[in-house]
Amino acid sequence: MRGDWVEIVIDAGDGVRVYDVAATRAGRRVEVISGRGLVEVSEVTRGGTVVRTARFMSGRVVALVEHPAEQSNGDRPAAPATPLALADPRD
Repeated sequence: MRGDWVEIVIDAGDGVRVYDVAATRAGRRVEVISGRGLVEVSEVTRGGTVVRTARFMSGRVVALVEHPAEQSNGDRPAAPATPLALADPRD
């Protein structure tokens, strides 16, 4: 559902990097799949078609935080400005 988003914190060797993957349109959702040394975060349509995917080596993933969209009273958490954004780890 629009408003779903996932934060992924990655060990980049010289520090950490934070990536955000968000459901950008109504009816889309974010799915997380892990296996075989990879963590895959995908934005998926109602019909199950993958729109975009971010893949990370599971050994480098420090944290993965899922933020579901609020459904009560139409309130939604503040989703990131871009579907896949790189945030400055020093902030």
